[in-house]
Amino acid sequence: MKYKSTIKAEFLYRKNRFIAICKKGFLSLTVYVPNTGRCKELLTEGATVFLTYDDNPNRKTSYTLIAVMKGEKMINIDSQAPNQIVEEALLKNKIDLGFKYNKIKREYTHGDSRFDFYLEGENKKALLEVKGVTLEKNGIVAFPDAPTSRGLKHIKGLINSRDEYLTYLLFVIQMKDVKFFTPNYLTDENFSKGLLEASNNGVKILAYDCLVRRNSLEISEKVPVILEEKWNLD
Repeated sequence: MKYKSTIKAEFLYRKNRFIAICKKGFLSLTVYVPNTGRCKELLTEGATVFLTYDDNPNRKTSYTLIAVMKGEKMINIDSQAPNQIVEEALLKNKIDLGFKYNKIKREYTHGDSRFDFYLEGENKKALLEVKGVTLEKNGIVAFPDAPTSRGLKHIKGLINSRDEYLTYLLFVIQMKDVKFFTPNYLTDENFSKGLLEASNNGVKILAYDCLVRRNSLEISEKVPVILEEKWNLD
């Protein structure tokens, strides 16, 4: 996916979950943050960030914070981006699900859960849920960075759908050059244990990293997944 032209700015502080204050030169900018996660290790005072601009008069702020530099690593934090780039990758058959699919549908409801994708092909039906990952420490990436009851509901929904569908949970790592993905037991033990249970019950857990540029984001390569061990990412 591509963004309209972006501008580089300096992060100052986060007023609340959705609004931050950044600085461009001598200008103070009120910026929309499209990520409800904590991102506390990313959105630090003085960090270099990248913003998009939209002059839509119906918006409360014209700027959106889409990426941040953590050292030399650029990390995309746009929570709307993973589903879009997964759809693009699926259409190009860049994600290996173990079967060839020729039908892709977004936002598919089954039971009391709505999943991100429904896929069909080779007389098989599949449900695919997508989660974006921005938390990284020493090359280890983890999800979630804040407790998520919604995420746990999706896990249970995938487990309960195994009789009718192939089921997948795909973690989109919104950065490059990482070692492996793991659930964040310290932040959300229930989700992490649920993820392991899902894997043991036939739900396929996948992780892919991304090529991140200031004006674009795309799925890149598969990343190893380690579910059993508890890693400290605090």
